[in-house]
Amino acid sequence: MDKIKNKQGQEEMIGFAVIIIIVAVILVIFLGFTLNNESEGVQSYEVESFLQASLQYTTSCEDNFGYLSLQDLIFKCENKESCFEEDSCNILENELKGILEKSWIVEKNSLTKGYELNITSNGKEMIFVNEGNSTSNSKGAYQSFFRMGNSIDIHLTVYN
Repeated sequence: MDKIKNKQGQEEMIGFAVIIIIVAVILVIFLGFTLNNESEGVQSYEVESFLQASLQYTTSCEDNFGYLSLQDLIFKCENKESCFEEDSCNILENELKGILEKSWIVEKNSLTKGYELNITSNGKEMIFVNEGNSTSNSKGAYQSFFRMGNSIDIHLTVYN
């Protein structure tokens, strides 16, 4: 009689261990899918943070007070001012292309399929930079600021 109770106890323990193993495997698979989905593509906060940080980027344009931030260079370009003897709009476009190319790598197997950056002043296009392809899956950011009656709008769209 004791042997029968012992065998039933062992069978119950083995069954319980099998159930725990099955549940653990299911949790690992679920966790793998969850983490994999989060890493696909660009998130909105990344595009917004990039746009905010890039406006504070120090450019190669220098005036009497030192090197200008990208935001200050945008206003200098809008006012058709030069950076000593160089056109501020050319410097702005080159700086933007360099920042975008290094930050949003567009390649065949890359998660980023393309991007577009459009800067407008009082509704008129100043600078437009794009690379890659536009897709139906995109994340974007918008920044608007004013200085001396001039309205500058920046739209950045990154395509996944």
